[in-house]
Amino acid sequence: MFQAVQQPSTMNSVLINAVLSSSPDYDMLFESLSWHSDSWPGTERVEALTAFIEGLGPLLIETDNTHFSAAKVTSIKDKIDSLVLTRCLPLLCKISAEAGEGTRCRESTAAACRLLSVCFPLCDRAMPGQVALSVLQSLQPSEEEDPGRLNVEVASEVMAALIPSLSADEKLTLTILSSALSCIKTLPDALVSKITVRLLLTVLKCCSGERLSSILKVIVVDLSSWHSSDRTPVVTERALLCFTALSDHLLKPHSLPASCSCDPDPRLSFQFWWMVQDGLTHRDSVSRKRALYLLKMCVALSEEKREDCPLYPPEEEDILFKWASNRSKLLREFWEDYALVMETLEENQIHVVRPVLNRIDTLIQTTVNNNQVSDQGFFHPSWLLCVYQRMFHSENKSLMREGVFHLLELQVLQQPAFALAFSQFIVGPFMNVLSETSLFQRSLGQGVGDCPEIGAKLQIFMVTFFSSLPSEHRGRIFLQMIQQLCTKHWCAAPLLFLSQAISKLPPSPMLGVDGLTALREVLHSTMITHQVLLRGAAQCFLLNSALCLTEVSAVTLDDVFSFLTHFRADESLCRGTQLWNQTCTWLLDNECSFKPRLMGGDCAGAATKKETVRDYVQSQMHTYLRVPASTGHTERLPDFREADKLARAILLCVDLERNQLGAEFGNTLESLLSPLLDTLSRVSTNMYLPLRKSDKSLQLLLRLFQLGGTPSCQEAGEEQVENVMLAMERLIFKLVDPIQEFILRRLLGELQELVDVERAELYLCVLRQLVVMYKSTPQHHSNIQQNYFPKLIKNSLKVLQEPHQQINSVANQVGRAVAMASLATVCGLGEQEVIDMQSETISALKSLNDYFYSPVSTSCQRQSSLGNFNQWLQKPQTGDGSSDGALQGRLLQDWGRIAASFLRDQWICLSFLIKAVGIPESIEVSRASETLQAALGCSVEALALLPSDLVLPALTFMETVLPQLLLDEETQCVEAVNLSWDLVQGLSTNAHDFWPALKGFISMAFHHKLLELTHTSAPTLLCTLKQIASELMELSQSKSGVFGVLIQHCCHTWLPTGGGSSHTGFSSVFSHINIISEACVYGPVFRRDQRLIQDVQTYVEQLGEECSANVAVTSDNRDDQLPRTCVLAFLSRLDSSNQQHERLMEELVMDLLKKDNDISKSKVRYYSNSLQHRVKNRAWQTMLLLLPKLREEFVATLLHHVFEAGFCSNHASVKYLIEWMMILILVRYPQHMDSFWVCFNRDHEKTKTSICTFLSVLIHLNVIIPTLEDEDTHLRKALDIILQWCFNHNFSVRLYALLALKRVWSLVGVRAEAVWGGLSTVIKACLNQAEAMQSTGNANKNWTRIQEHFFFGAFHPIRDYSVETIFLTFPSLSELADDEWIPLWKFEKLSCFNESTSSLLRNPAPDLSQLQPGDWIQQDKGEENKEERWAEVQKKITPWRLGIQEQEPELQLVPQQRAARVGKQHGALLVVASLIDKPTNLGGLCRTCEIFGASTLVLDNLRHVSDKNFQALSVSSELWLPLLEVKPLELTDFLQVKKSEGYCIVGVEQTANSQSLQDYQFPEKTLLLLGNEREGIPANLLQMFDVCVEIPQQGVTRSLNVHVSAALLIWEYTRQHLTSAEVDSKPEN
Repeated sequence: MFQAVQQPSTMNSVLINAVLSSSPDYDMLFESLSWHSDSWPGTERVEALTAFIEGLGPLLIETDNTHFSAAKVTSIKDKIDSLVLTRCLPLLCKISAEAGEGTRCRESTAAACRLLSVCFPLCDRAMPGQVALSVLQSLQPSEEEDPGRLNVEVASEVMAALIPSLSADEKLTLTILSSALSCIKTLPDALVSKITVRLLLTVLKCCSGERLSSILKVIVVDLSSWHSSDRTPVVTERALLCFTALSDHLLKPHSLPASCSCDPDPRLSFQFWWMVQDGLTHRDSVSRKRALYLLKMCVALSEEKREDCPLYPPEEEDILFKWASNRSKLLREFWEDYALVMETLEENQIHVVRPVLNRIDTLIQTTVNNNQVSDQGFFHPSWLLCVYQRMFHSENKSLMREGVFHLLELQVLQQPAFALAFSQFIVGPFMNVLSETSLFQRSLGQGVGDCPEIGAKLQIFMVTFFSSLPSEHRGRIFLQMIQQLCTKHWCAAPLLFLSQAISKLPPSPMLGVDGLTALREVLHSTMITHQVLLRGAAQCFLLNSALCLTEVSAVTLDDVFSFLTHFRADESLCRGTQLWNQTCTWLLDNECSFKPRLMGGDCAGAATKKETVRDYVQSQMHTYLRVPASTGHTERLPDFREADKLARAILLCVDLERNQLGAEFGNTLESLLSPLLDTLSRVSTNMYLPLRKSDKSLQLLLRLFQLGGTPSCQEAGEEQVENVMLAMERLIFKLVDPIQEFILRRLLGELQELVDVERAELYLCVLRQLVVMYKSTPQHHSNIQQNYFPKLIKNSLKVLQEPHQQINSVANQVGRAVAMASLATVCGLGEQEVIDMQSETISALKSLNDYFYSPVSTSCQRQSSLGNFNQWLQKPQTGDGSSDGALQGRLLQDWGRIAASFLRDQWICLSFLIKAVGIPESIEVSRASETLQAALGCSVEALALLPSDLVLPALTFMETVLPQLLLDEETQCVEAVNLSWDLVQGLSTNAHDFWPALKGFISMAFHHKLLELTHTSAPTLLCTLKQIASELMELSQSKSGVFGVLIQHCCHTWLPTGGGSSHTGFSSVFSHINIISEACVYGPVFRRDQRLIQDVQTYVEQLGEECSANVAVTSDNRDDQLPRTCVLAFLSRLDSSNQQHERLMEELVMDLLKKDNDISKSKVRYYSNSLQHRVKNRAWQTMLLLLPKLREEFVATLLHHVFEAGFCSNHASVKYLIEWMMILILVRYPQHMDSFWVCFNRDHEKTKTSICTFLSVLIHLNVIIPTLEDEDTHLRKALDIILQWCFNHNFSVRLYALLALKRVWSLVGVRAEAVWGGLSTVIKACLNQAEAMQSTGNANKNWTRIQEHFFFGAFHPIRDYSVETIFLTFPSLSELADDEWIPLWKFEKLSCFNESTSSLLRNPAPDLSQLQPGDWIQQDKGEENKEERWAEVQKKITPWRLGIQEQEPELQLVPQQRAARVGKQHGALLVVASLIDKPTNLGGLCRTCEIFGASTLVLDNLRHVSDKNFQALSVSSELWLPLLEVKPLELTDFLQVKKSEGYCIVGVEQTANSQSLQDYQFPEKTLLLLGNEREGIPANLLQMFDVCVEIPQQGVTRSLNVHVSAALLIWEYTRQHLTSAEVDSKPEN
């Protein structure tokens, strides 16, 4: 039917027949129609020659030829052969050489291939095969450039023209088939569909019967085996493309013609169903569409064939697809639901998808029921996994979340068979999707600090899943899950909650050595996150998991203690915590159950010997201290991890036995430590003791002290832990002298190798630990201060003062590094106040002070005004005969770090000395300022020289020096502060170094002396500090916790918690009151990811000691509410009797009022819970807290501002606070009642609904009345005012007024009749009528709600005045976001919070806190925007000149003639709408095509034209547009024909290679194929496209209506070709 459109071909054949019937000169015709071999002929010439040869064909093959002689026939055939070889093929090579796929190339290729298809039947029989073999070489990849080689596009078109002539040659056909399959695997994506369509489909079209079946079998086997061996997305995509293209052949019912019972059936191939499932979960939407299409085709075929599939199920393989004729209805419904779910998931919009999610439950239930009835169920669980994986891959995070929650609640996993079937999906794709952080956001209705919904569900899911698994599979699957956690980087929140879920598993032996190794790798991944608390919490949960799930008999004690070394003591496994005690209990419960270790070579005995923890520790102690004799070569310090492992084992063993023996553990400890104590006792006297042994003993001693202590925040219940440490200290006390003598001897000159630098660090750490340990023991303490330290200082100074050598030796530079580190250790102990300031040590340190400040003159040292500041270690020469050159070379690579530590140590000394002894006495008083100035300059220089993690001592030094130079050297001070601030800002992305540097900077820059500066004393520096404070607040918007550091420091400076402040110290607050006011309203609106981390940290904190990380981690409080709670605690401690405190409160209140007023007057519109709303709310909360402390005179001036704020438009939460403030002021100062009555005299139009604020105050008149002198007068005044507002036109105002009337009238009571007379009758009538009017409908609901609302019901303004009500209860009841609520525990954590009688912390009555937010929230509304109504007249455009009256005679003509007669022209655009079935869409499309001049509209049925719905939208356009009927089943052949005619097939589809509509240039000969309204373009037609075009979208909705999409493309085509036509038609100038 569709061939009727080829009218030009019919006309050509008639014309050619007329020419040939006149016996022309054929040679001359050949010559005139041919072209020169070097030229590129026009398409018309090629088509004319094609028509001529096509006409000659029947004449040449006549058996009884009357037209030509035999010689003439041979001559003509020779010319045709020559035409193919000398004209067609060179032309095709020329086309191939052209870059791109322009219209000219496409049309010329199509014309040349049509010519070849006409010539080949008339050529020599060998010619097609020769040409085919030549062209096939062009399809194979080649690195060499061949000028005669065709490109792939042209070669595929040539082969499509050749194949019909080669169909009889089976061998060549198989060669072509093999080459095509090879191309599909190797060519770029853009060419695969062309090969599939032009080669495979053409081969199949030319075959039939058994031959067709054999070819199909070859294709199916090749593609299936390819996919089976390489299941990558690319292979899946290409294999699906081929199977979809072949679906009409492979999945054709036997009832249709050309089908054969021996055709291969893909449904029987396990590999085929693998491919379909891979396609359903593919990232590419087109591949998913193709896979679903194949699935639906298989289901349709199975239902139609009415036979079981497979007939004989194989036993060794799972069958993914089954069909039983007796269960046809059930199976059809299942697969229909399945297809609906998968199609709907393409929408990516949760509101579209959610309604069909119940179908997933139907699918699951069907699968379960079926599997319970039959051992071999019809529905394999893997199909359900495809649904979940598709949801997990969704771009829409809400849909992903829905899929995860659905799987977590899957009840079917309680069945062992399903749990096992799902297991690989759980440990693979499901674990991957759980790494998405956004899944762990709080759900609607959850509060701050609640466990995220997914976290709680995950715990239940893990328990259910692993409990349901068959016991023999649990360990293997759990190990796979742990190993999966190691394969990618996890963010803090997902890893935390997944670790917690695993820790909730019931005890079960699932982990062996491999499991502990995998858990260790997970631990390493936790160390990446910057959130220390979350990192520690994850470690706690993972260790809990290991304790519950380890198979004790499969691991040795050595495996366990090696595993424990990976848990950090400062984050999780800390002594004295609940986790430590659980570990002790676990070791005790399983003692003697662990796998025996193989000791030495005695394998037989080891298998039977059970080892206790004590046995293990003692054995390890001897092994640890057993070292080989010294070799005399340089040795590095032993690995600290060995000491860490043994120290932790010793402490666990002691605590374990302490729990058994009670207080009798002293002997236990001594017996365990006896080898160590013995070694330490000989460390200073035994000259033959190996250095490695002494080092290891000191390392172990140090780790015992470091790991043995408990966290500073640990409180009750740790007395026994301290007793252990005291017992250990008593043992060490006996050995203090030999240890100190050994260390002193080593430090006084024996350390001369590079490896000795880290050895010196060990010695100094041990020395520091010993000094701190016995600081309460006068004998030892005095001895080291009077003897050891002075000796160490003098020797170190001597080393530093040695003249510099020409060549810097290793020994010399190492000696200097050790000397400075020793001095820094002594000064550091002085900073800790361990050293007596009157001791010999301080006297010796004065010599060090002289050394630093004395100038030096040497050529090799950098000169500065203070020569011994910022000294730098020179890198030593390596040719100094060191014992181990290779080791020294590696260590020299780290010399920069050693030199930086040397510089850092100098500033540790300087920062202590400047505070302890000041500048040397030898410096003249007149030069003191100059010296300090030079020292400050050196400290600024040190900031640039030191690494970021070592700058703190320089900042500490500046903190002491800056206040002394403020008045004399302001410029230099400003420079120092600015440079320091630049340094800190540069560290903002480095969490490890940023926070210590920030604290040091704030202590220095906001020193109390600097805060006391005024505009007269140091204006520039004061201005700089204010600017820095502003920048700190700005930085805190993106980095939570920054402002908290500043406000804590300032509040402590102005009002120390240890006792009062000086008058001058507090007065500096007035220069920086903006810091206080900003803290009062502080609270950034964080991004969702930042808020998530805050919420998770709060959740972990609320776990308390249950999570040991809360005890172990001494992290800073970086809560974004800390600045507010800190400043509120500061304000709560202000004394109203102190004039300065009083002044601060008043200035602060005025500042807060200004902030509120600025927001109210701002033209920027703000919404509920916006930052502006929150700032207003915080300001009024603070003023409400301060109100009881304000002077009466100030309140009198304040009241006017409060009344003005009441008239502004405010959100409900702010409105309640203002009303509460008014009530409290009027209760406290009733003399202002007259000012309140004046507020009701304002113009009613101006007050609008804000008068409700003042009516709300009258509702609480019962609280105010007792404080008034003349109650009756005020009651009458109230009633007079209220009655006026009862008749207001605004409903809300009337409602408030009626409630006020009811409450005030209740105060009048029994006196009403006597005092009020007739007015009482009127008021009663009003109230009765009001009650009657409010008795029905919405009015009744509103009347009930306002009376039950918390502010007018349970709330009492006096009784409920507390911090809890202001900052927690009110925000929650007025529907502020929960991150605005400040829980009381945050105030209670602040020891400085003053709970005075004027501001109780908690509410005395619980009534208010037990309420839920009400649904009556009255908000003031502004004037409604007036809507202007206007209309626009639509102009109808008729693109031709004749009117409709003149067109009646033309209606008798065919559409083309009719259109031509009225001057309308058609373009070359062919619009195919055979897949569209809605008449309304077809009618509108017909109208669009006719208006923009499409050549033809193709429909599936021409009967649509007579449909009323079609005609309603087409408005007679069908009369002017050619229409063609092509059935959907005929589309493949129709498109093939149009492709051979040179049409470019264009589809509207989003694919990986689709082009944007705004960028694509339409060829003139374009065929636009439109898809079905619901299903789009069928998957079996997608490969027919030459190009897919997509319309750029900005919104959420995934697709446009098909008519709208078509109209956009048709217009774009028309626009492009109208523009080009106008350019071509413009006359040349």
